Amino acid sequence: MTTLMYIAIALAVLIAIVLIVAAMRPDIFRVQRSIDINAPAEKIFPLINDYRHWGSWSPYEKLDPAMQRTFSGAPNGKGSVYEWNGNKNVGRGRMEILDATPSSKIVIKLDFFSPFEAHNTAEFTMQPKGNATNVTWAMQGPVPYMMKIMHMFMNMDRMCGDQFQQGLSSMKAVAEK
Repeated sequence: MTTLMYIAIALAVLIAIVLIVAAMRPDIFRVQRSIDINAPAEKIFPLINDYRHWGSWSPYEKLDPAMQRTFSGAPNGKGSVYEWNGNKNVGRGRMEILDATPSSKIVIKLDFFSPFEAHNTAEFTMQPKGNATNVTWAMQGPVPYMMKIMHMFMNMDRMCGDQFQQGLSSMKAVAEK
């Protein structure tokens, strides 16, 4: 009986440590990746500003070819809305362009409804760099307590960052044609 008691106490201490460490984690996360694209920002901007072009470069579009897509609002730029409903790899969500400064910045409200709920902001910035354009794809959002616990066991930066890098590489290939 004492061995079981020691195991239960050790387990309770371990759980308490995880809960305390999780509580001390940041309340906001941010993931970002950048790439230099050998094309002017004027050629890159429409690839992001019009959701109908995302299929040519977004890594998420390839995760479920049968995904249902709905476009509404403005055809592009501020007020443009893209909703999706797909398999377990893409879930269900909605994006709305909140701000679009031609050839320099696009801000998107990004809402996930399944497989988990999250409300984040995605931002694309384009800065001239000689004959190229540096494009940065970033996402940030709040981290509720339960997500803090999950983030202790999964690396959000690596998981999303790798997908962002794939998307930026695809965008580079499309823009440099």
